[in-house]
Amino acid sequence: MPQFQNDWVQVALDITSGLSEQDRFERLLSTIRTLLHCDASALLLFDEQHFIPLAINGLSDNVLGRRFSIEKHPRFEAIARAGDIVRFPADSDLPDPYDGLIPNHDHNLEVHSCIGLPLLQDDRLIGAVTIDAFDPTQFDSLKDKELRLISALAANSLHTALLMDQLESNVGVTQTPKHSKLKISKQSFVGQSQAMLELKSQIEAVANTELSVLVMGETGVGKELVAHAIHSQSARKDETLVYLNCAALPESVAESELFGHIKGAFTGAISNRKGKFELANKGTLFLDEVGELSLALQAKLLRALQYGDIQRVGDDRAIKVDVRIIAATNRVMHEEVKAGTFRADLYHRLSVFPLFVPPLRERGKDIILLAGYFAEQCQHKLNVSSINLDSKVLRYCKTQHGKGMFES
Repeated sequence: MPQFQNDWVQVALDITSGLSEQDRFERLLSTIRTLLHCDASALLLFDEQHFIPLAINGLSDNVLGRRFSIEKHPRFEAIARAGDIVRFPADSDLPDPYDGLIPNHDHNLEVHSCIGLPLLQDDRLIGAVTIDAFDPTQFDSLKDKELRLISALAANSLHTALLMDQLESNVGVTQTPKHSKLKISKQSFVGQSQAMLELKSQIEAVANTELSVLVMGETGVGKELVAHAIHSQSARKDETLVYLNCAALPESVAESELFGHIKGAFTGAISNRKGKFELANKGTLFLDEVGELSLALQAKLLRALQYGDIQRVGDDRAIKVDVRIIAATNRVMHEEVKAGTFRADLYHRLSVFPLFVPPLRERGKDIILLAGYFAEQCQHKLNVSSINLDSKVLRYCKTQHGKGMFES
């Protein structure tokens, strides 16, 4: 035990020596693998009844894209409920969530050694470390107090990262991209590429302001996800986020959809009706494909943004509205302005804070994480024990240079 403690004292010193959170996590797992002679390990965050991988060692890269529901994975549920070290019997009949996810071992691991270390802070579960070895007797000599030492060290490292994220959010400090993987893992964004980390950093910077945001990018890159992320981190998060697809609006009803109408304003207007602006009052209005609006409607939208009021169709009265605007487009807007198809003054009103969402071809290995994410989602929808991705499929994915996010 003394030598074991000495080894981990050195680890504790190493992982607090000015490293980024991701470097600390990865060094911790690397040390676990070296000292415990395990074949695979993972550090996971616990959030909303899911274990979310933050760092892995000896597992397929697509594990980092998965979100393990404790309801669907009995081993993870056991770790979440235990409150202490969990040693799974080598012949346990509980399915292993990593079956088929260890490189060069595409089959299920029928007999192996597996330990789960719940990470607790003030008796609250914040994460877990999992340790696996092909040799079913590999961990037999490890004492629980030794494993608790590892658990405490990992919990402290994760808790520190959580505190730093909370502190920086509270004081409005935006992390540098290389430090923001923890928050990105908790949200709907899947990916750890530099392009996505930079986007996430920009979202954090603008979310808690009242600035209008123009989200730009190709079809399918996830512009609506960005809008949801901005709204969910804003001061308006408890109010409504109203969605309007401008491309799907027939010209004859577009004004009514945006601003509402009064009874008798036109044929078929049998009662007063609120438009999207009124429905979004105190909240956020997301105008998807805003570049498709006609010039006439652009002028009326501009007036609403300038004066903070709208008029229902058929009504002369002005109605005050308090709405934050997030707009999105797949068009190159400055070219639309030059061509005269989009008003320059409206463009400048909407693009106070422009965001560009990168296509998948610019996101490197994120495609592997996304593949893992969707495999996990499909596994639950199809009610099958596991969906694993063949190494040939993953290699093929890496060679594709598709448009947007999921198109080829």
